[in-house]
Amino acid sequence: MTEAIAASLDSLTACAPVWGLVLIFVFMTIESSFIPFPSEVVMIPAGFLACRAGLTTGIPVVDLILAIVCGLAGSMAGAYINYYLAIWLGRPFLHRYGKYFFLKEAALDRAEEVFREYGELATFVCRLLPAIRQIISIPAGLSKMEFKRFSFFTALGAGIWTTVLALLGWYFATLAGDMTYLEMINKGKTMIHDNYIYVIIALVILTAGYLFLHHKIMKSKVQE
Repeated sequence: MTEAIAASLDSLTACAPVWGLVLIFVFMTIESSFIPFPSEVVMIPAGFLACRAGLTTGIPVVDLILAIVCGLAGSMAGAYINYYLAIWLGRPFLHRYGKYFFLKEAALDRAEEVFREYGELATFVCRLLPAIRQIISIPAGLSKMEFKRFSFFTALGAGIWTTVLALLGWYFATLAGDMTYLEMINKGKTMIHDNYIYVIIALVILTAGYLFLHHKIMKSKVQE
């Protein structure tokens, strides 16, 4: 799929000055919903185009910020689709018919297991993990997680992810010479994979900090 999408990016970049930000929003909405679509093919080229003044304003830093904001907005829209879809359809329907909508039962089971174990924290952490990133919104909907908390933790994780990808694209644009979009995307994936240990370490630290603060707050409430 990545190769097929990357092959069409050359034609899409011709529309980038006018429709680039809209396309980022639309594609990231698709990526964040239940439809399998790699976010790397959206946000890495977005960062690249922003650096090369190929997006709407022609001002690199402004375009980078706008690209990240549109990417985050699309991620939130896709997450809301999953969230409300889960509330509306319910667990039996999704587990029985989800396979017809790219939602394999094994993946749903795994997402529910993670959510039951870690609750709202999983909504943030899993936005930074492959395979489960998109569908973690479904068990959040099934459990009817508070909408404001769902939005906050989803935005936090999705915001970090879209920013990292956009900055990778920006970095590639600063390198001497040119590379195809497919080369850029594959190189970005490799860099993320090779450095994922640092992502895991950061997540462990953030998780420990959250649990510590949560424990302190709950303890203070009990004492009151």
